Amino acid sequence: MKKDIQNRDDIAQLVTAFYDRVRTDDVIGFFFTDVIPVDWDEHIPVMVDFWENTIFHTGTYQGNPMAVHIRMNKLHPTNAEHFKRWTELLTDTVDQMFTGEHATLMKQRALSIANIMQGKIIENKLLPIKPR
Repeated sequence: MKKDIQNRDDIAQLVTAFYDRVRTDDVIGFFFTDVIPVDWDEHIPVMVDFWENTIFHTGTYQGNPMAVHIRMNKLHPTNAEHFKRWTELLTDTVDQMFTGEHATLMKQRALSIANIMQGKIIENKLLPIKPR
């Protein structure tokens, strides 16, 4: 029987399994191998910090994921299919390993993050701020 995501160790296992799938994925893997070759020993702990903060509000993540994805988009344009695939892989990995409130929250946050990034990066839905 699967358990819920309970702590950093659970998140580390999940993030590692997710990126094992991402690396070899036909749709998005090249972003991590060719566009921006990833140092996995460095990237995995950062992503664990990100998700630990996202799920448990630990304050462990201090980065700017939007800036990283904007830079990546300039090197190779992303599209809706890329965001959809990232979300599918993450959701499927969570479902394979965990069930419960935190597992559901992680999937919801992943979808929200993907939608926000897609809107800001691809669809350029940022509204201009007009001075008063």
